[in-house]
Amino acid sequence: MARVVVTGGAGFLGSHLCRRLLERGDEVVCLDNLITGSIANIEALFAQPGFTFVQHDVSTFIWVPGEVDAVLHFASPASPADFERIPIQILKVGSLGTHNALGLAKAKGARFFLASTSEVYGDPLVHPQPETYWGNVNPIGPRGVYDEAKRFAEAMTMAYHRHHGLDVRIVRIFNTFGPQMRPDDGRAVSNFIVQALRGQPITIYGDGSQTRSFTYVDDEVRGFLALLDRPITGPVNIGNPVEFTIAQLAEIVLEVTGSSSPLVFEPLPVDDPTQRQPDITLAREALGWEPTVDLRTGIEHTTAYFRGALEI
Repeated sequence: MARVVVTGGAGFLGSHLCRRLLERGDEVVCLDNLITGSIANIEALFAQPGFTFVQHDVSTFIWVPGEVDAVLHFASPASPADFERIPIQILKVGSLGTHNALGLAKAKGARFFLASTSEVYGDPLVHPQPETYWGNVNPIGPRGVYDEAKRFAEAMTMAYHRHHGLDVRIVRIFNTFGPQMRPDDGRAVSNFIVQALRGQPITIYGDGSQTRSFTYVDDEVRGFLALLDRPITGPVNIGNPVEFTIAQLAEIVLEVTGSSSPLVFEPLPVDDPTQRQPDITLAREALGWEPTVDLRTGIEHTTAYFRGALEI
């Protein structure tokens, strides 16, 4: 049993992580300012012993009384819709928020776990992407607020590791989906499912040939815990290496939902990556981890969630 602080714990990934930590017997202190997170995501956890929620913006000073064994930094808006809506907040939580979370871990002698992202690879020139690839990122483009915030967060985490001897972990997350996603977050999976369930046209940006590697949330969180518990600094890619085009994703969503929504094509956003696929050799060899939930099964689970959430 450990006492774990999860920043961004009311968000999509953070809420699943809080639940899994509690299930394995850990005590969880969830910090979230609810800018993109939701109390609904963690409502069921309030009745569980060992769970505490604190509404707080981690871009300001963080302090948690008592012993802390690990600080898991998941606070950050991570959806394309947020990059334009709240760019400054994204940069602040990636820089100031990471610094504050690292400071808490250092003060408590705790392990620090950074949720980084495949976005550090930008529009990759190497395919698939191993952890050794430095990326191809446009620092001044609209996606740069998220990409560069996470790249800075990785650099700050490694500086604390080297300079202060802090025990750290860095995970790079690839296109995760599942229940508790925001219906309006602008990600392909949630967009397509919500549009299909509402009978609206499914919006594909570009010609649909760009690829992504979609990881179901249960697999992703299992990878987080495997990394947290092993003496591997990282970064480590945790993602599903099976690559799909966006057009293929749309077809699967139509089949699963039974929708007759037409496909409509819009211009591709600036700096939208043409390919994204993780090399998970390190995760397989060092963590014994690989995904087990295929895309169609994950879409079925996620569709069931959205039917209930949207009352469709």
